[in-house]
Amino acid sequence: MNSIKIFAPATVANVSCGFDALGFAINTIGDEMVLTKTTEKGVKISKIEGAELTFDSNKNAASVVVKAMLDKVNADFGIDMQLFKKVKPGSGLGSSASSAAGAAFATNELLGKPFTKLELTEFARLGEKIACGSPIADNVAAAIYGGFILVKSYEPLEIVKLPVPNELWVAVIHPQIEVKTEDARNVLKPNISIADAVKQSANLAGLISGLYTNDYQLISRSLVDVIAEPHRKKLIPLFDKVKQTGLQNGALGIGISGSGPTIFGLCKGEKSANNVANAMKNVYQNSTIDFNIYISKVNTEGVKII
Repeated sequence: MNSIKIFAPATVANVSCGFDALGFAINTIGDEMVLTKTTEKGVKISKIEGAELTFDSNKNAASVVVKAMLDKVNADFGIDMQLFKKVKPGSGLGSSASSAAGAAFATNELLGKPFTKLELTEFARLGEKIACGSPIADNVAAAIYGGFILVKSYEPLEIVKLPVPNELWVAVIHPQIEVKTEDARNVLKPNISIADAVKQSANLAGLISGLYTNDYQLISRSLVDVIAEPHRKKLIPLFDKVKQTGLQNGALGIGISGSGPTIFGLCKGEKSANNVANAMKNVYQNSTIDFNIYISKVNTEGVKII
């Protein structure tokens, strides 16, 4: 294989009760990338469409991943990369993670697949470190593994792939404002009470149990965030109204995707997801804020060749 074109899905991280530990991939939006072998060693970015990102291969979240992988195996070829961004930076949908995960997957294919998914996640974390200063794994792991993932630990890195109930859908609305990850981190309190820690851990356990048992009502009761959402929602205009409206129209739960501003609503079935999407859309249609909206089954495949 001398060239490959891939689709790298957008992702929802945190998933309310799983702060920095849970993530899942979605179907309807993601980056596309074309990687081609070159006789000249190293990594060159020849095209970027859809976002204003650096062409410097030492500073781009995708190319640093490719470079690390080529160096690891002492490859006798280089790679030319074209990046078609569909996931907007700063959206809260894992934009840099899509690029980093896609780069890891595609490079692995061109190398003859020497690396495991866990190793690809480690490489993709290098892209996250370049993009946001921290080698977080929730978004990149969700994109690489597909479906729901749990980051069990970082030292050593342990990723647990969780089951996805067949009727689980998501409605996602992205208000066209920017929430910087740094700002979203800064609004969080450095310490939480024991009572909140107990609530959050119980909700996380409940959500995972619901995924394993296809218990949609347990999933619904568990999608509660007492750590990040109470502080981060202030950065997202109309969040409380969107959440209230989405729940009234059948969502299992409404929460902030990653650090925002995107808001997700998990739903049982496509019909419910459409109802929730329309309800959330109506809130922003009555404001001056532009938005994009997506409806999708949870993506269980992850990055794929197209």
